[in-house]
Amino acid sequence: MSDPLTWEATYAIALALKQAHPEVDLQDVSIGMIHEWTLQLRQFEDDPALANDDILAAIYQDWFEEIIHGQ
Repeated sequence: MSDPLTWEATYAIALALKQAHPEVDLQDVSIGMIHEWTLQLRQFEDDPALANDDILAAIYQDWFEEIIHGQ
C-alpha cells in the first residue's frame, strides 16, 4: 500500500495521474480536471479546499515534465 498523497506531493500526484490517465493528451487537460482527478485518486487524503491554482499548476507542470523526460 502506498503512502497517502497530499497537495504538497505534486510530483507524486502527477505520477499517479499519469498512471491513471495514460491515454490523455495533456494539452486537453484543464486545471479543473487536475483538481477533480486528484480528488478521485484512491491514495489522496488531503482537504480539497486547500488546493489552489499554484498547486494545480505545479501538478500539471510535473506531469508535463514526466511525459517529456520520464518515458
